[in-house]
Amino acid sequence: MITVRWPEWRWRAGFASLALLVIAACAPPRPDHPVIGCKNFTEQVVLGELLAQHIEAVTGLKAERRFYLAGSYICNQSLIAGRIDSYVEYTGTALTAILKQPVDRDPQRVLDTVRRLYQQRYHVVATAPLGFQNTFAMVIRGQEAEQLHLKTLSQAAQYSPRWKLGVGYEFEQRPDGLPGLQQAYGLKFSGSPRVMDLGLLYRVLNARQVDIVAGNSTDGPIQAFHLAVLEDDKHYFPPYQAVPLVRQEALDRWPQLKAAFAGLAGKVSAEEMQSMNNAVDGEHRDPAQVVREFRQAHGL
Repeated sequence: MITVRWPEWRWRAGFASLALLVIAACAPPRPDHPVIGCKNFTEQVVLGELLAQHIEAVTGLKAERRFYLAGSYICNQSLIAGRIDSYVEYTGTALTAILKQPVDRDPQRVLDTVRRLYQQRYHVVATAPLGFQNTFAMVIRGQEAEQLHLKTLSQAAQYSPRWKLGVGYEFEQRPDGLPGLQQAYGLKFSGSPRVMDLGLLYRVLNARQVDIVAGNSTDGPIQAFHLAVLEDDKHYFPPYQAVPLVRQEALDRWPQLKAAFAGLAGKVSAEEMQSMNNAVDGEHRDPAQVVREFRQAHGL
């Protein structure tokens, strides 16, 4: 039997080549254009499309869309790993769910903290807010709100033990979500919450499978189905300004992105966001076309 012994340098070269292949396989792709992401609900798709269209119009760059990336955790991981370059986050969500900071109800202080920590930890820039905030909203059917004369969460506490609750996956566990809300208002519900995709909440509410849902204040179905948002009269929820996040590396690579993000500052009101959401959810229109019409109306 003949044993062939390879020279040491060939072994080393072989291992080095293998290591490079492994690194290349694990490293995120680096396309020659910015990649825009979003979470998996209507408003996020609209906002993702808004970022992508505006970047394309202002910079001439092609923007790749990687939408429906589940929730905040997946979007954040994709951002810091370089698999996407930007997505829209909400300041209260960023503060508590991602950065794990205590709840703070001062909008400017929350924005300042988010900006500082994203830059320090992730080399990510929180750009200027888009102009609206999308807070959590406890929503009931409009008919019940009228019959029971309910306007606030404090008033609702006496009726909640007979209500079935519907929530999204994140809200049940978040530090600014259900546990703290129940404690703040003394809310008790009938049975365990029904946990589901955000897009299903209003369907089950209208079908009377639940009696109250934890939605978002700019959700289109609130307007379309004449639902009632119970006022957070104890100001439990922190501010949730919509803010585009963008990797510093992307801004360095494509400096023209700065002008694109600056051009969207303060351009979207809560009412306009709700109308766009309703156009997609209620009227079943294409999000890209809804965004194009919004941009044309605002001269963007």
